[in-house]
Amino acid sequence: MSANRTAGEDSRGTIGIRLLEAPVARRDDPRALMYIVDHVSPGTVIKRRLEVSNTTDELQRLALYPAAADIVHNSFGMARGHAQNELTSWMSLDRPSVAVPAGGNETAQVTIKVPPTASLGERYGVVWAQAVAKPDDAHGVRVISRVGIRVYLNIGLGGEPPSDFQIEKLTPMRAPDGRPQLLATVRNTGERTLDMSGTLSLSDGPGGLRAGPFSADLGVTLAPDNAAPVTVTLDQRMPDGPWKAELTLTSGMVKRTVTATLTFPRSGMGLAVSPDSNLLTLLGVIGGLVVLVATFVLAIGLRRRRARSVQSRQSAGSSPGGSREPAPPNFDDR
Repeated sequence: MSANRTAGEDSRGTIGIRLLEAPVARRDDPRALMYIVDHVSPGTVIKRRLEVSNTTDELQRLALYPAAADIVHNSFGMARGHAQNELTSWMSLDRPSVAVPAGGNETAQVTIKVPPTASLGERYGVVWAQAVAKPDDAHGVRVISRVGIRVYLNIGLGGEPPSDFQIEKLTPMRAPDGRPQLLATVRNTGERTLDMSGTLSLSDGPGGLRAGPFSADLGVTLAPDNAAPVTVTLDQRMPDGPWKAELTLTSGMVKRTVTATLTFPRSGMGLAVSPDSNLLTLLGVIGGLVVLVATFVLAIGLRRRRARSVQSRQSAGSSPGGSREPAPPNFDDR
């Protein structure tokens, strides 16, 4: 199982790193194909294979090591250098360095040993592949390039903590360069950290125009109970509106879609609007009501059939020829 590649590029090519495997339970989770995302109990040991690639025209000697990370100002913040934290003290690599030939790749394995005494909660880290270019005639200073794979490790007992979020409001605005933007305020209502992505589609615009989809700007990482704006930037030639906006945001396997009617201002911030009910949630409510109504109708039908069966038995017991063995209730609707 492979993941998207993270690459560092210079004029000669790139170095990259990606996951080669992920938990079977997360095979449908896009985040788990890019990052090490897992929920384990204290005392668990997990291993993940990595691939390091080199598209430059020279052999690259890369150092492999774990380093600390944290959620800072709603972004995944990676520490400088080899800074360590609790999670990185549990991590090790089977190869501290690799020599990757030009146009080639090498594999390595990272192991995370969670102590039996580990406290519950989520930890963050990065597995880095780092290249150091020594000074030469063309470059008078040492150049450090590194690419990494994020680690989101949740320690807890029992099943996976829930992941969820709400889109609370939509605010149309103009960027300083005049391009229209949509700011969606998103709140993490679950118990796992989220990486937000998504698209915006517009319809029912002036003259029946449609536009999109436009991709949301990446980089928003939300810890539980936190809220932050997710921004979608549109083409500067877009009319102000009004538009019917349909915004879909995702994090892993969690997806939410909301709609709203909005108009982009000529400058600055526009009027914030509350989106319509989440479409997935609304469908869930409708589905629940259908099941409830069907259950109610079935219960009424069963009661009526039982009543007819009782009347039939009473009539048979009082008819000439004496009593009869009561027939079992008939629940066949045919």
